[in-house]
Amino acid sequence: KAVGINAEYGAVILHSPLSSGLRVACPDTKKTWCFDVFPSIEKISSVQAPTLIIHGTEDEVIDFSAGLQLYERCPKPVDPLWVEGAGHNDIELYAVYLDRLKSFLEKDLATK
Repeated sequence: KAVGINAEYGAVILHSPLSSGLRVACPDTKKTWCFDVFPSIEKISSVQAPTLIIHGTEDEVIDFSAGLQLYERCPKPVDPLWVEGAGHNDIELYAVYLDRLKSFLEKDLATK
């Protein structure tokens, strides 16, 4: 089952998320089509748990705007982590990455 559909979970972390598979392949696409196998942009509104979104501002694989779009539609977002200068395959190398994960687990979730 997809997260958000009769699933139980305490939190969600989206690391360099895509808004939809089709939008990655065709960035000018604004509509979700039935054949899009990753329609995250349509599903995020059903995620009823604290959600941390992490994305590098220089992501060369999944545009940074995808993370922003999901954050804007997320019903229970916590402060996101936008890693200035990070790409798709090096985001974990930034110290702020692990610091934010730790903060999410120890502080954000402790207050929920």
